[in-house]
Amino acid sequence: MEPFLWIALALLVLGVVGSILPMLPGALLSVVGLLLYWWSTGYSEPGLLALVGLLLVGLTAMAADYGGGVIAARFGGASTKTSILAGVVGLVLLFVLGPLGIFVGVAGTVFVVEYLDHQDAERGVQRAAVATVGVLATAVVQVFLTLAMLVGFVLAVVV
Repeated sequence: MEPFLWIALALLVLGVVGSILPMLPGALLSVVGLLLYWWSTGYSEPGLLALVGLLLVGLTAMAADYGGGVIAARFGGASTKTSILAGVVGLVLLFVLGPLGIFVGVAGTVFVVEYLDHQDAERGVQRAAVATVGVLATAVVQVFLTLAMLVGFVLAVVV
């Protein structure tokens, strides 16, 4: 096998791992691996249909990665302002507390802002819990999507 194929496979495997570990941009690594291999073959492998399909899966995983917390908070009933603020705080705390920072940032921000807006602790806890479960769910979605990219790439290129 040629070196670029090995590099692409390594990036796709790292993409799956990165979907579990928040400090690695999993979906982005998978997309880079795919595009690097496509470039290295003179834009011939994988075929156009496989490339587009795999890119759509990768872009969906990226959207889940970067917008999951915001979408989950919004789905849980938090305002748009609260959802965006929770996403930003979760991202900042990721670099301070590691993976725990995402959960603390999203849950804490949703609770505090919702409580300040409505003076209802129960409502704040409920919305914070839904947002936190949503963040966990987006991580699971990312794992499945990046794994699907890896399997699809292997089927389209290696087999």
